[in-house]
Amino acid sequence: MTASERKRRPSGRTTLSDVARSAEVSPITASRALRGERGVAAELVERVKRAAAELGYVPDPAARALASQRSTQVPVLVPLLSNALFVDVLEAIHATLLPHGYQTLIGVTHYEPQEEEQLLRSYLAHRPAGLLLTGFDRTEAARQLIAGSGVPCVHLMELTPAPGVYCVGFSQQDAGHAITAHLLQRGRQRIAFVAAQLDPRTMQRAEGYRRCLRQHGVYDPRLELLSPQPSSMRLGGELLEELLRTRPEIDAVFFCNDDLAQGGLLAALRLQIAVPDRLAMAGFNDLAGSDLMVPPLTTVRTPRRAMGEASAQMLLSLMRGETPAVHSLNLGFELMARGSS
Repeated sequence: MTASERKRRPSGRTTLSDVARSAEVSPITASRALRGERGVAAELVERVKRAAAELGYVPDPAARALASQRSTQVPVLVPLLSNALFVDVLEAIHATLLPHGYQTLIGVTHYEPQEEEQLLRSYLAHRPAGLLLTGFDRTEAARQLIAGSGVPCVHLMELTPAPGVYCVGFSQQDAGHAITAHLLQRGRQRIAFVAAQLDPRTMQRAEGYRRCLRQHGVYDPRLELLSPQPSSMRLGGELLEELLRTRPEIDAVFFCNDDLAQGGLLAALRLQIAVPDRLAMAGFNDLAGSDLMVPPLTTVRTPRRAMGEASAQMLLSLMRGETPAVHSLNLGFELMARGSS
């Protein structure tokens, strides 16, 4: 087939039949050769691959899935791509799945359950091999879609003891408790909690903060500053200034995310607030640059890459029809005590 003939095709797409015709073999032989199946003569394999390269042939994953009843696509739904937390998870998932022949499809939900439901409807229509989803905050319709699809699914970032639900993560509440306990151990009594975005995991950290302070008899709800705005360094600085203006008695701040805490540290430097002598600060997630702040930021290091790898491995087992050793894998967290506390 000439280039001009190919241009006259309605879709403009080179097909497997075009490759087979050019290589002078049957479409079945061409398909088997491109898949690397045994039993196809080396000379035929070389001829088919050469024809495919010359024609610029790209296999159609939808057609392949329809023919084999097996997809190679794995949608991964995350809230944001602007947060390094999720980028690290995605890179680990991709690196784990790719050697096994699976391609990751990235869907961004923007913390909106309705948007996630729409993405799920779109992805499930193409019969993916598996699903990787962030957390458990979704609509009832989305839950029904997942359950009715029969597609293997693993949840990231959060844990549940619910039977039949596969998940990899750590206790957000325990982590919030641990960083608050650290500040108490450093002699702080008026510990504020500053949060943005207010997604379920943020609020679980808040509950850990509350539980710890209640256990020590020093919880004061007036020291919580919760903003629905997206988390950012700029917002962190603004919220710290608001705290110091309206709650000047505070002696420590637990920021729900490191970008807020980094902004808080920069604002303290600008305002000549001594950290940690006058005001201790702590963040969450140990994002890039936190150890380079002045002073270095105390935070919770979360197992982002380990979560990506372990969740992908769990999903691989499910896609092979195997039962993972555990359905809820707790990877824990690490308290990084640095100069800011």
